[in-house]
Amino acid sequence: MNPKLDFFFEKATKWQEELMKLREIVLDCGLTEELKWGVPCYTFNKTNVVLIHGFKEYCAINFFKGVLLSDAEGILIQQTENVQEARQIRFTSLQQIIEMFSTVKAYIFEAIEIEKIGLKVTLKKTEDFELIAEFQRVLDKNTEINTAFYALTPGRQRAYLLHFSAPKQSSTRESRIQKCISQILKGKGLNDCTCGLSKRLPNCDGSHKYINA
Repeated sequence: MNPKLDFFFEKATKWQEELMKLREIVLDCGLTEELKWGVPCYTFNKTNVVLIHGFKEYCAINFFKGVLLSDAEGILIQQTENVQEARQIRFTSLQQIIEMFSTVKAYIFEAIEIEKIGLKVTLKKTEDFELIAEFQRVLDKNTEINTAFYALTPGRQRAYLLHFSAPKQSSTRESRIQKCISQILKGKGLNDCTCGLSKRLPNCDGSHKYINA
């Protein structure tokens, strides 16, 4: 148990008991507790295995390589259709967690074994992601944007393509594209820092909000 993570559980206004129980279960499996992305993350030999977090409607344990688990109980959930690796087990009560105690531990031990033998998830390539018509038109009309976009790393390209394709309305997709053009031209990813003040580059921690006018 990492004392530096106590604050997360103490400040929880919802799912506090449930999150504490999940913490107990995960730690009983011998994983190392760390703070990543603002939530408790549990690692094996410095490799991420699971994390726990709370949402409005449920709390969850998230398996980084959940897609590789056998899921004998059929309880793993893909959070969104674009999530390739991770899978969740969701809970809505402390009693549910207690009843699933053995099952959750079995899933965690299987996830640890996956790391021990070094299994990897085969991810979709950038070209497998949808290039929506609205963005294709922008690339076709502007050579500078085209060059800048394809100079980005594959991961940054995929993040933009997913971001642009998510809205159902064409007008919303076009708005998202326009808002991101300057970022693309700077060679930045969707979530990369642009203020230059972040303490955790390339991602932005919001330091720009504290610049004195």
